[in-house]
Amino acid sequence: MASRDPRWVLKDRPSTTLIIGLVLTGICALISFSFDIFNGEPVQFFIALALALAPVPLLLAAVLALDRMEPEPRSNLVFAFAWGAGVAVLVAGVINSLNLHYFMDTVKLSQDSARNVAATFGAPVVEETMKGLVLLGLLRFRRAELDGPTDGIIYASMVGLGFAMSENVSYYLAALSTSGVKGLAVTVVLRGILSPLAHPLFSSMIGVAVAYAAQRGSERVFLILAGWSGAMILHGLWNGLASYGGFPGLVVAYLTLLVVLVVLIGVVFRDRRRIVALIQRYLPAYEPTKLVNEADIFMLSAFSRRRQARQWAKAYGGKRGLRAMADYQLAATELGLLHERAARHMVDEQTFHEEQRALLECMSTARGQFPVPSAHARSVAGGTPPPGYAPGAPG
Repeated sequence: MASRDPRWVLKDRPSTTLIIGLVLTGICALISFSFDIFNGEPVQFFIALALALAPVPLLLAAVLALDRMEPEPRSNLVFAFAWGAGVAVLVAGVINSLNLHYFMDTVKLSQDSARNVAATFGAPVVEETMKGLVLLGLLRFRRAELDGPTDGIIYASMVGLGFAMSENVSYYLAALSTSGVKGLAVTVVLRGILSPLAHPLFSSMIGVAVAYAAQRGSERVFLILAGWSGAMILHGLWNGLASYGGFPGLVVAYLTLLVVLVVLIGVVFRDRRRIVALIQRYLPAYEPTKLVNEADIFMLSAFSRRRQARQWAKAYGGKRGLRAMADYQLAATELGLLHERAARHMVDEQTFHEEQRALLECMSTARGQFPVPSAHARSVAGGTPPPGYAPGAPG
């Protein structure tokens, strides 16, 4: 018997460092919002805040929908979002303001010219650096969580969504203060409806690079610099086209983001196929343990069949059955990824065996809670999957 709950390997365990980090990001967010309040009326601030918050649940759902096969720890996701909404926005806002004053007071540019230059050449460097720091932190302290480019995209999107939300408050408040309701409506359409994924897409260049760097012992610096440069160039291109290109520039900017979005979706689907290949490669070796068989591997190899198995477990076993199936699927997926990390020398032998044992115990506990309909008990005992568990699976 395990000396502790085998689900420890799947649990999200907030650390003291994480809690301190969340407090710090919260303080930074409050300071940033305080500046917004001082720059406008409180009523206008809350209108801007409500409009900035409105699309966030939908955007978070869209991003997290990509993270279903091997979900990331919630605490890491929350911290990434909070970093973007707090620390990154506050520091970037201060530095961007200093850059703007430098171009106006020292370089002697007009206010409009200074804003365009700062937005095109200064802001991308500052903002992508501040957002990218949290991804570097994951590489340094949570490397094992970066199992592939999908993870990098997820974390980058979370920090980007947090940053965009807080930044939008400032933009909406400025538009409402200077141009009234009409100006606010235009800004909301441009930023909140037509380009809500701009910041996540910029940061995803860094996220993909950091994720690939986590899988390699060499060329890390080159990969990270390449991703960082890509994020800043894409961000600068977006701001430059919006500042200098007029309406045609905006069209080109939106088309560019669309191409990047399509490419990143392709990267996610390719990464899913890689994880499926890991399951098919490593899990057959565990068939003698009776914790996995051909039908299980067949079920684990497609989202549709995973969903079918969860629906079957819920239909016959209720919430307990659904929880058991979800645990089993996650533990089995993590087991394949653990083998890949070991093959890449990302974990030492002791850590590998400890996590391997915990994952197998988790699979055993979950499998023991699978519902077994009485009508199919005999066939299940003989190793045949019950109807509805994994249609089309080998008997």
